[in-house]
Amino acid sequence: MSITLNVQGMSCEHCKKAVTNALKELEGVKNVDVHLQEGTVDVDYDETKVTVEKMKEAIEEQGYDVK
Repeated sequence: MSITLNVQGMSCEHCKKAVTNALKELEGVKNVDVHLQEGTVDVDYDETKVTVEKMKEAIEEQGYDVK
């Protein structure tokens, strides 16, 4: 599965790394591609191992808002 999440508050490489690392720690997340300019995060994942809700929580724990 693949999903694009709208994430507010990302502005720099640190933001990109924080979101990428938080998502990659989740079992089932295969690939993460952060687009700072667009404020989006593309995630390839195994829906049998991780939920969209879990991914949103991981991003929000880093201090960003998922819309």
